[in-house]
Amino acid sequence: MYEMVKGANVALAALSENTGSVIVSLQWASQSGEGDADVSVLLLGENGRVRSDGDFYFYNNPVAADGSVELLGKKPTGEGSEDRIVFDLTAVPPGVERIVVAASRYGDARFDELDGLRVELADAGGDDLLRFTIDDAGSVSAFIFGELYRRHEDWKFRAVGQGYDTGLAGLATDFGVDIDDDAPVREDGEDLGDGDDARLAGTGEAPAAPDASAPREAGGPVEASAPAPADTAPGQAVLGAVPAPREPSGPPSPATRAPRPRTAKKKITLPRTVRKTLAENDSWNEARLFPVSAVKSDRDREMRATSVLLSVMAQVPELGRRLTAAFGAPSGRMETFTEVALPHGDSPRRPDGVIRVERAGKLWTALVETKTNGNALKSEQVQAYMDIAARRGYEAVITLSNDVALEGSPLVDVKIDKRRKHKVALWHLSWAEVAHQAQMLIRHEGVGNSAHAWLLQELLHYIQHDNSGCHGFQNMGAAWVPVRNGIDDETLCQGDGRALEVVESWERLIRQVCLGLGGELGQKVLPVRRAKRGSDPGQRRALMADQLCLEGRLQADLRIDGTPGVLTLGADLRTGKLRTSVEIAAPAQGYPLTWAKRLIRKLADAPADLHIETLTDAETGGPRGTLERLRREPGDLIPKGGAQITGFRLSLLKSMGSSRGNAESGFIRSVDDAVHRFYATVVVHLDHPASRKGEPAAA
Repeated sequence: MYEMVKGANVALAALSENTGSVIVSLQWASQSGEGDADVSVLLLGENGRVRSDGDFYFYNNPVAADGSVELLGKKPTGEGSEDRIVFDLTAVPPGVERIVVAASRYGDARFDELDGLRVELADAGGDDLLRFTIDDAGSVSAFIFGELYRRHEDWKFRAVGQGYDTGLAGLATDFGVDIDDDAPVREDGEDLGDGDDARLAGTGEAPAAPDASAPREAGGPVEASAPAPADTAPGQAVLGAVPAPREPSGPPSPATRAPRPRTAKKKITLPRTVRKTLAENDSWNEARLFPVSAVKSDRDREMRATSVLLSVMAQVPELGRRLTAAFGAPSGRMETFTEVALPHGDSPRRPDGVIRVERAGKLWTALVETKTNGNALKSEQVQAYMDIAARRGYEAVITLSNDVALEGSPLVDVKIDKRRKHKVALWHLSWAEVAHQAQMLIRHEGVGNSAHAWLLQELLHYIQHDNSGCHGFQNMGAAWVPVRNGIDDETLCQGDGRALEVVESWERLIRQVCLGLGGELGQKVLPVRRAKRGSDPGQRRALMADQLCLEGRLQADLRIDGTPGVLTLGADLRTGKLRTSVEIAAPAQGYPLTWAKRLIRKLADAPADLHIETLTDAETGGPRGTLERLRREPGDLIPKGGAQITGFRLSLLKSMGSSRGNAESGFIRSVDDAVHRFYATVVVHLDHPASRKGEPAAA
């Protein structure tokens, strides 16, 4: 991977021949696990300003209609979070000369509070091309990581590293975007009120920017930009290559002002309440578009599941695009196929499916290998499809199964012939992620019309049916019982490979729990990766395996958007107990007794066995008790001796399942139930942090 320094730039064609579309990822971490930022993209014309308000993409306007830009959202990494953006450079309008990639933080948060700040760029095949690591972000609330810009017919990338202290609004307005806070109207006609949404208004025509704003060319593959002057003011550009654009010479006339489009189009979502059935009794089965009654063998399940999914992907563009954009597919017309015979040696191979996307006369093709019912992927099958794809010039092979891929730990090992000029990317998709994306679309984000919503509902019903075999991760593995027995009789030693297998299964389970809860809530739910555990995924899992051997415990932290703290989940294999907890900070003002009474009132409907502990600055810790007792005496939460209260910890305990599967008595079911119960009965009653401008407040 090409390592870049601040101010340097490089031609993408010098790094790869497959840069028609690229994936840019911004990454960061924090010691607390709660640090977050919002990605934004600005398309700039020759004058260094947006052509109109539609050239600004952020969390309320994530996708370009022409497919040139798509914000994919966050995913967990070994260190923290990664926010990815797909750019189809072949679809970027001719009038766009530069694409600025930035991020902003909310409220008083600053980028110098984040660790591991960097930007990476990968080509359409998934190969990492370059990395720019930022060590000096400074106390700024908005930050430009880098920019893509045209040089004749080629695209180049510049490592910018420029900070703004004026946040997202300041960064946007500096490039010609005006943030307007007019209250929008929901589909049902109800006014959302101030601050529930943000609409963008164009600022009219701007004069041409000075020549210094254009990218500099110096003849080599890497060029250094001029240093910033020492007296640069806060919020002003610090690199000559990306100056703060000049203000317009005068306000635009009302007659020439561009109309103010909304950042979100009208979408169709399905009602949460189930309609009353017309059936006489429960024995009447509703006719389904995708029936599962005739599915009997594993081969039947694989063929049926592949055909159902690929058919819906082709018919519902929102789902097809969402599932393939992260794999480097362009935005275009999609067709899908099943059981296609492709020559390979003496006998043809038949991949379970083929996905083809056409854009501007070019084809993107991926072969699909599907497994259901917990069956494992076979390396020899995947290897054959990788070889076929390489020979035929296809771009990707996608594996689809109940398993969840882990960072740095591929599900199948394949060999890549580096002598081949054409590179094929290998990607994995879990059935749990498919269900998550379908649920997000039909319940929360919406799709283009009611027919698409109905198709997605039928797909979701099929995937979630017991007979489909598309249940997601459902088995802790063969090492689960021996490890539990080893912990019980104290014979499990550090370095035992079975402990590492359990840790990997635990991580897969947590990722699936996040997908399920996020789909239900319509919120981002991500595992928190503590920076102190190291950045290498293998090293982090080894440390967790050692902790499991020594203490008999598994632990995970989940960050849920719109909640006041990190949800911690612990499984104690010695006692057979699951603990779910959250820590909330003490209010900045008021009296301790008032805090305690207010907290107890908010938890009026929480379980009586909820444990509440007062967190203090003393080493001995604070008082604790059950909610049932504290309802009568909330003053018992006040520590003696004048210790300073820093917050409160709320915890629920429940017995965990013993078997390795997903049955009623299984460990997987008990973990999923514990997280959902804690959120539904405890977290929803807590004060949620103030919502970002442009987003509705949490319910």
